[in-house]
Amino acid sequence: MRHIDVHKLADDARFNRFHGQVLFWCALIIIFDGYDLAVAGIALPSIMKDMGVDATKAGFMVSSALFGMMVGAIFLGTIADRISRPRAMAICIALFSVFTAAAGCTKDPVLFSIARFLAGLGIGGVMPSVVAQMTEYSPKRIRSTMVTLMFSGYAVGGVLAAILGKNLIESYGWQSVFIAAGLPVLLIPLVLKSLPESMPFLIKEGRFDELRRTVAKLEPGYRPQADDHFSLPSQDKADGAPIRHLFQDGRGFSTAMFWTAFFMCMFMVYALSSWLAKLMASAGYSLGSALTFVLVLNFGAILGAIGGGWLADRFHIKYVLMAFFALAGVSIALLGYKAPIEVVYFLVAVAGATTIGTQILAYAYVGQYYPMAVRSTGIGWASGVGRSGAILAPIAIGVLVAMQLPLQLNFLAIAVPAIVAMISIALVDQRHGASGAHANAKADGVKGATHVQSDHILEPAAPANR
Repeated sequence: MRHIDVHKLADDARFNRFHGQVLFWCALIIIFDGYDLAVAGIALPSIMKDMGVDATKAGFMVSSALFGMMVGAIFLGTIADRISRPRAMAICIALFSVFTAAAGCTKDPVLFSIARFLAGLGIGGVMPSVVAQMTEYSPKRIRSTMVTLMFSGYAVGGVLAAILGKNLIESYGWQSVFIAAGLPVLLIPLVLKSLPESMPFLIKEGRFDELRRTVAKLEPGYRPQADDHFSLPSQDKADGAPIRHLFQDGRGFSTAMFWTAFFMCMFMVYALSSWLAKLMASAGYSLGSALTFVLVLNFGAILGAIGGGWLADRFHIKYVLMAFFALAGVSIALLGYKAPIEVVYFLVAVAGATTIGTQILAYAYVGQYYPMAVRSTGIGWASGVGRSGAILAPIAIGVLVAMQLPLQLNFLAIAVPAIVAMISIALVDQRHGASGAHANAKADGVKGATHVQSDHILEPAAPANR
């Protein structure tokens, strides 16, 4: 009998077509997700004018989707580890596609808010599943790069929303960019067919033939045998109560720090996503120019996500995050002051790189911190708790805009959370993360799992004595 450690096998695999397929589908889902999220901020000035709502009411309308995202991230992120991630993703795609399109078919603020809440369930719920999926199936040496590359689709979706917004809103009204969001529902059958199940889920369900096929794609050096026994380190094994694992084995304090950092980061991300166009318009820029700032913000986010992933695979991801949060605080605070247009564009790009880009990097860090079996749960709860910051941001900044305070104070209110997030990440104890647990298990003599070496030759080992 061969004992095969699927965690080790996934870590040591070389990038191949299978990895590219997982990356493609996860990135495509995130592009749709990013579009659905950004479209409200892009259309906000037109919505306010058409529905006759003030800044405070508009803030509540935007936050309805964010409240849905909080619920979706916690609920759908948690059940993804139980019902299968591809199924959870399909449910989320249906929710955010159908109900974003439905929001474009109403002119009533209450009905709009209800539709956006239901869309938010899907927007928030899909993120934990795709991050967990990409983390599980990425080779360890390029894991941060692959997760952040995948998640840069979030910013690509924002760019797509801004481009379509500039072209469609003036010609067909703000409703057109919402109705266009319904198209991804057509891809659900392909998503279910193309994405693999989580390996711990397959082991838990006893679906070993499917697991052998997945492992053979993941690592071409593997040759399936009928007597193969697939194993996981104890912390990666799925059970019926994954939430409690977030606070076990010394992870409780770090879990709280992740939640704090996510709250602060999402406050910044959604404050900028929801109000940057309006703030720039109030500073004297035309609507077209204000939407250009949104484009620059999202282009900066793409560069920040990919660059941050590259840095995180060469330095410790924790310290890259801390540096990015510091840059976020400085760049956002400086946006409140008059400067040449080239400098303003640069600051907006840096702000995008170190808020949206940093949020993407934070997902990658959380995904690596928790064991496989509770990865979606860990990401879902961090994302869900962070959504309370996302909910608060449009409302709080909307109140400040309504008070007609100086522009500097508006941007300072968005910048301060960056410092709190930086301190929170600094306090995360990496020794209790998944990589630390695996290192400790190895040091304690947990042996006997077969894995593919660098030359792709399987070497059977004797079962460990227990």
